[in-house]
Amino acid sequence: MTGRPGRPATAADVDAICGNLPETWLGTSWGDVPTWLVPHRVRDGEDKGRGFVLYRKPHKTAVDPRTGEQYDDLLVIRTANADDKLALVEADGPFFTIDHFNGYNAVLVQLSRLGEISRDELVEVITEAWRACAPKSLVKKFDAEG
Repeated sequence: MTGRPGRPATAADVDAICGNLPETWLGTSWGDVPTWLVPHRVRDGEDKGRGFVLYRKPHKTAVDPRTGEQYDDLLVIRTANADDKLALVEADGPFFTIDHFNGYNAVLVQLSRLGEISRDELVEVITEAWRACAPKSLVKKFDAEG
């Protein structure tokens, strides 16, 4: 991340940023988990979408080491690759991972800790998540419109 100055990010920014990216919609995955999706494959006449930001339910695999309680405000954000994931996790910021996500290109962040980064930084992270999941033709068009 670039460390740009700006106002602190908020939980409300997540939906605003995701909704402003091309061809996205708020749907569900894993049954009923709210998930921001981009087009992926059409099956049975319906585009199931690919998730790039997911509001994760509390789960025994994600426990706050300080309290022993399950996190109840986690956001899962896709990354393009393992190097991008590692860069976010190792940066001085709110992003982290858990054993459950070993081998999966995504980071976790508590919604309550988003204020530790700027809105501009959150835009950058979410846009890169979208790029990692969106069809190449859509990303190319987005870049051309700049």
